[in-house]
Amino acid sequence: MKRRRRKKHLLNLMFSFWVTLTGVLLLGMSAFFIYHAVMGDSRGPDNAQEEPALENLASQEDGTGEAPEEAVPPGGDAKPEGAEQEVQGIGETEQEEEPKGKYADILADAAYMQENRIYAKETAEEGKVTLAFAGDILFDPGYSIMAKILQRANGIHDSISEDLMSEMQNADIFMVNNEFPYSDRGTPTPEKQFTFRAKPEYAELLHEMGADIVSLANNHAYDYGEEAFLDTMDILENTGIPFVGAGHNLEEASAPVYFIAADIKIAVVSATQIERLDNPDTKGATETTPGVFRCWNPDNLLESVRVAKENSDFVIVYIHWGTESTDVLDWAQLDQAPKIAEAGADLIIGDHSHCLQPVQYVKGVPVVYSLGNFLFNSRQLDTCLVKAVVSENGLESLQFLPAIQKNCSTAMLYGEEKERVLAYMRSISPNVVFDQEGYISQH
Repeated sequence: MKRRRRKKHLLNLMFSFWVTLTGVLLLGMSAFFIYHAVMGDSRGPDNAQEEPALENLASQEDGTGEAPEEAVPPGGDAKPEGAEQEVQGIGETEQEEEPKGKYADILADAAYMQENRIYAKETAEEGKVTLAFAGDILFDPGYSIMAKILQRANGIHDSISEDLMSEMQNADIFMVNNEFPYSDRGTPTPEKQFTFRAKPEYAELLHEMGADIVSLANNHAYDYGEEAFLDTMDILENTGIPFVGAGHNLEEASAPVYFIAADIKIAVVSATQIERLDNPDTKGATETTPGVFRCWNPDNLLESVRVAKENSDFVIVYIHWGTESTDVLDWAQLDQAPKIAEAGADLIIGDHSHCLQPVQYVKGVPVVYSLGNFLFNSRQLDTCLVKAVVSENGLESLQFLPAIQKNCSTAMLYGEEKERVLAYMRSISPNVVFDQEGYISQH
């Protein structure tokens, strides 16, 4: 009985096992067919085409296939969808605003500005342009002023007082007389008593001073001949310093330089009367040869001033004239000043005499006949920085800041020394008022 029960139990177990195994196999096969049926439908024709691309990508990693159409940048991640549109959107918001105001079309045309020597400047005060003017500078290492600059720990910053340097650097436009060439070439003009030349790299000092434009219309720009003169223009251009009063021909030399600032267009014209000879050592530019813009005969200068007036709101004439080492005005200054004013100048600034000269109003136009030396030699001399503020209404203010050149340095004056220089300027400038802060007005 027991044996029969045991046999029956064993048969039941075997039957259960085979039923269970058969069920598992049937479920597995059903799942397999369902999976392939689903995956086959979802792939479709487009997904089937991706296989070769994946194979190419794998072979590209082996160095055997072509690069994919869009590669991930080195060290970067693949762009998510829409990333390109997002970058473009950022770029659009970061683009500079289009120029506004009456000169917007000019400011938007970089090629036209370059061709016509027009420079855009930002201003510290809205609607006003502050200009500063200084006289003669010299960077020839063979002379004491540059030798001292090279010896001093902070270079030119130890040769110009901090307060005076701040006035120069903070002006919207600062102009100075560059009375020498920059070059390693050329030979000194024979029989000329003083000939100057600075190393090309010294032009960077102009940036340290805050200079925005220099005049080359003087009697030393050609001291080392045509080669050095041409180098000077190239070096200044490469240094990013606009120059006026010199050129490769008369058209260039006589052309104004323009600044657009605070929606005001300011023209600067520069010329030299010196030397007063028919065949001077400092060559004047001609229609075909390089040189400075000469105005011993003022006809070309007057025409340039008229052109500048037609094309700007305010005209400055920076002129090299007068007799050295005297505050007495000579006949040529007195002859040309009213003609320049009549031609359209709004402000006339002079240099060359190496000393201060009077200030006058000629036909309503202020004329600062000479700024004197600024940073030129070792002599002790009174000098100045002249500041002009210009608005859309014209000249708002004109200020004379007394300074002194001493021990191969130039410094602002205060107190009794400041008043001494202002009193001197009052004494040689009849019908002109200098107040205690040096502001100038017509009596």
